[in-house]
Amino acid sequence: MKGRRLERWSPWILLVAVVALWQIGCSAFDVSEFIFPSPLRIWNQLLEFKGIIAAHAWRTYWVTMAGFGLAIAVGVLLGFVIGSSRIAYAAVYPLMTAFNALPKAAFVPILVVWFGIGAGPAILTAFLISFFPIMVNIATGLATLEPELEDVLRVLGARRWDVLVKVGLPRSMPYFYGSLKVSITLAFVGTTVSEMTAANEGIGYLLISAGSAMQMGLAFAGLVVVGAMAMLMYELFSMLEKHTTAWAHRGSRGQN
Repeated sequence: MKGRRLERWSPWILLVAVVALWQIGCSAFDVSEFIFPSPLRIWNQLLEFKGIIAAHAWRTYWVTMAGFGLAIAVGVLLGFVIGSSRIAYAAVYPLMTAFNALPKAAFVPILVVWFGIGAGPAILTAFLISFFPIMVNIATGLATLEPELEDVLRVLGARRWDVLVKVGLPRSMPYFYGSLKVSITLAFVGTTVSEMTAANEGIGYLLISAGSAMQMGLAFAGLVVVGAMAMLMYELFSMLEKHTTAWAHRGSRGQN
């Protein structure tokens, strides 16, 4: 029980230690706030500009969630198609891997030409950068279904569709939740990068504006807010994973 409690609180203990060392270092070496602001300076900026930050954060959040929702829909659909067929897996997977290697920031100017400055490029950038892990994990979960299990189900009269839907997809759920936790952080990155280039709202726009005005504390405050939003969504998916796929984590119950 003690070990489990320590495990639960360990991220917060580490965070407090890092912030304390950061503050001590900035104070001890008298680091300029215009170069590398201290945690105390960032906190003061958060309080001073809380209204502005909240407005930009809300814009970044809903844009990210729109792109992420699109990524889930497309990623699950493509993952199911690729994972359910060996031919599709062999044909599509290498092309998707090559596409994923392309820097998504390079798409932003193209998306601006197509959709103009605003939410459109940010939503699509969040989608492009986050759908690949979802697709790969769904496809992997389906493609790695044990041949022996599939043979037994076929002998019992199950069709290929029944095997995929009733066995393959439930088996892929741990992979799916793992991909969500990775993809949501990538989605926030995609939105922020796009907003830095092609938006007049959002945390990305705030970062550029604050940097131009040499308000580094405000810029770091924006980064903290993005990190906090990503962490909260990560924890949400972790909770959903524990409640819906407890069977996949039963081995961890006996750990102290």
